[in-house]
Amino acid sequence: MIADSPNTLASYAVQPAASLGRIHAEEGLADRDPFELDRLRIFASPAFRRLQYKTQVFVTDEHDHFRTRLTHTLEVAQIARRLARALRANEYLAESVALAHDLGHPPFGHAGEATLRELMAGDGGFEHNIQALRIVDYLEHPFPGFRGLNLTFELREGLAKHATEFDRPDMSAAAGVDVSDLIESGPQASVEAQLVNAADRIAYDCHDLEDAIGAQLIGETDLEELALWSESANAARERYGKANLFAIRRPVLNAVVDRMVADCARATSAELERIAAGDVDDVRAHSQSVVTFSETEFTNLRELEGFLAERVYRHYRLVRMDAKARRFIEQIFAAYVQDPAMLPPRFARRLDAHGVKRVVCDYIAGMTDRYCQDEYQRLFEPHERV
Repeated sequence: MIADSPNTLASYAVQPAASLGRIHAEEGLADRDPFELDRLRIFASPAFRRLQYKTQVFVTDEHDHFRTRLTHTLEVAQIARRLARALRANEYLAESVALAHDLGHPPFGHAGEATLRELMAGDGGFEHNIQALRIVDYLEHPFPGFRGLNLTFELREGLAKHATEFDRPDMSAAAGVDVSDLIESGPQASVEAQLVNAADRIAYDCHDLEDAIGAQLIGETDLEELALWSESANAARERYGKANLFAIRRPVLNAVVDRMVADCARATSAELERIAAGDVDDVRAHSQSVVTFSETEFTNLRELEGFLAERVYRHYRLVRMDAKARRFIEQIFAAYVQDPAMLPPRFARRLDAHGVKRVVCDYIAGMTDRYCQDEYQRLFEPHERV
């Protein structure tokens, strides 16, 4: 018999024994928690390990202390588990969705994604949430009996419907991925998957701010404009006096995360009670996300995100890095489309079934920043070894 998730589950949570299952039937799984097994399969996948060398905001070779896609993913997972525990949702499912939610990101962060989206326009498109599904359903193939990781419906649904303020899944980019059953389940995903959306937002807002401080793009005077920072910094200043910004940034950001997690848990609990969600299908059928923030904290989040967009993401240092990344990807893409015989054999074997542009897109999307730069040198620098 399958054991419960680590907490006592609420009625609206996804019950392990009631999972809608996997695409491929497998023997010997009856006694395994399905979402814990999903987690183990994600951890063991090469796609997960590659996140270590993929850009979050700052490129991975600029500084050892900046976030990567992997460290971002781990921060999202722990916030998602905190939220799930507070709401008596399924922690294993929330954590597993969090661990998989960025598998589809290409090298060089959002600049890489924007470039692939343009290059694939008219040829099925590119969108990292759908690419994550493509990875777990097809591109990863550790088992001889079928392609993909054969993850649960609930986890795959969470990837297909993952959404934040700046991150919307594009179903028109679902070339080669069957999302019909995931969409037909309702306009929303499970509460656990929705909690990952909120955890993603809390994590990237706070750690992008910390990395910007570390990169000395912003200072304390700039931060005082932000309600979330200034209000959360009061306790740190009372305790640590005139300690410099680098000394207090972590206590302040810890306080911001705690504040946002508590607010999200309160507001979501109230919303679940308001709509009288009796089970996961009530959550799926609701017209909008049940996971939410209070009006005050939502306004504060928007203020922080506007600040990051203006002072950090558009900073000339990041704009220069993005331009360089775009050049790498555009030229590598063009070279392989022109001569697909240069592709590694395991990718070349897919050309007839998927078409040259989709195969090249898959190849580039799976690259780390480091591998992409090395590939650029191998293709275009005459003195580099092949």
